[in-house]
Amino acid sequence: MASKISYILSIESSCDDTSCAVLKNDQVLSNVIAGQKVHQQYGGVVPELASRAHQSNIVPVVHTALAQANIDKKQLTAIAFTRGPGLMGSLLVGSSFAKSLSLALDIPLIEVHHMQAHILAHFIDEGQEKPEFPFLALTISGGHTQIVKVTDHHEMEVIGTTMDDAVGEAFDKTGKMLGLDYPAGPIIDSLARKGNPHAFSFPIPKAPNLDYSFSGFKTSVLYFIQKQVKENLDFIKENLEDICASVQYTIIEILFQKLEKAVNKTGIKSVAIGGGVSANSGIRERLLSKKEKGWKVFIPPFQYTTDNAAMIGISGYYKFLQKDFAGLEVTATARISM
Repeated sequence: MASKISYILSIESSCDDTSCAVLKNDQVLSNVIAGQKVHQQYGGVVPELASRAHQSNIVPVVHTALAQANIDKKQLTAIAFTRGPGLMGSLLVGSSFAKSLSLALDIPLIEVHHMQAHILAHFIDEGQEKPEFPFLALTISGGHTQIVKVTDHHEMEVIGTTMDDAVGEAFDKTGKMLGLDYPAGPIIDSLARKGNPHAFSFPIPKAPNLDYSFSGFKTSVLYFIQKQVKENLDFIKENLEDICASVQYTIIEILFQKLEKAVNKTGIKSVAIGGGVSANSGIRERLLSKKEKGWKVFIPPFQYTTDNAAMIGISGYYKFLQKDFAGLEVTATARISM
């Protein structure tokens, strides 16, 4: 693909994970992630605490990534970083560090769109089949729920999005109602595997076209739990697995009813998923079952589903091939369109 070997150091700091990766062309040499436990006690990410933790983590994380890749910083070809979307304080730490390093080493700077990177994680070379253009991508995370039509590495059009809350938030808020730890998504997934998905029924929101809505769903779960607990104080404890299975089943139905509609509308049967919630086993199983309908499905390797710098690096690599570089005047942006 590229005649010359490139070594790209990439930085991801959009939320509460500080991550640094080194890529040799489209292959990952290292991908280091430092999480932040501090948010657990608050039941969600506290932006001010997140940015402070990034400041503490970024130097050791970059140092470790270079050491694991066995690369000297003088060998680096470019620096890629997450410009947005994300938490402003967190993004500023990563972007400032990336700009400083680019300036100090006198090598190009590449700005990356966080949600595009989730989709491009499928192009990291691990010997797997990669999606061919055009394909549809369902990007599902704590902050985003989108159906994206992908026609090239950086040509993407959002054809459906959430009108209110993201799917990851629906999982986490439900978990909070049930007294589960944060983040609740993986816990609900684990409990759901032991429960009956048809034990309780919740309404499917009626959002227009290919758009999503999760606020009404969250409210219906809240009212349901309040009503049941009023009648039986031990309701949650006695039915936790069934509640989780039923909630997860409904969320998957909401996601896939629109995704099927998008496939029928566009005629594109190649479908990829990305974002932190794509680690959910129920969502993965449902997508794999669509092969029977003639869909070609793509699921990213587990380590590239949640926020990580390897996905920033692969997006940076394709921009590097196009010489699509950023100037030092580039600024982090909390909200940025695809």
